[in-house]
Amino acid sequence: MITKVQTNNAPAAIGPYSQAVTVGDLVFTSGQIPLDPETGLIVGKDITEQTHRVCKNLEAVLIAAGSSLGSVVKTVCFLSEMSDFAAFNDVYAQYFAEKPARSCVAVKDLPKGALVEVEVIAQKE
Repeated sequence: MITKVQTNNAPAAIGPYSQAVTVGDLVFTSGQIPLDPETGLIVGKDITEQTHRVCKNLEAVLIAAGSSLGSVVKTVCFLSEMSDFAAFNDVYAQYFAEKPARSCVAVKDLPKGALVEVEVIAQKE
């Protein structure tokens, strides 16, 4: 059975999708960009600030789904500039200490002009 996840502690979806869904013991989040949950506006001018906001948004969605950043098994990361890779990794490592499997690619554009977007797959706790 698929269950939709929704929390006010993370930004509302800006399209026809859920913040996350659960299937069995797995949580699949939608990509999170650095939106403030209250205003819906981009937070941060650089990759460091934006990555912190993305990780906090992901954490809120995972908690609502009965999981946590420590239970993430896979991340998919999108950067608008690969030159931000090292700075992104510095922040990412603070949140994903368990070192889940990961893909990280540069893309042409992200929604609302974001510099970073991350989606995860996690186990429920």
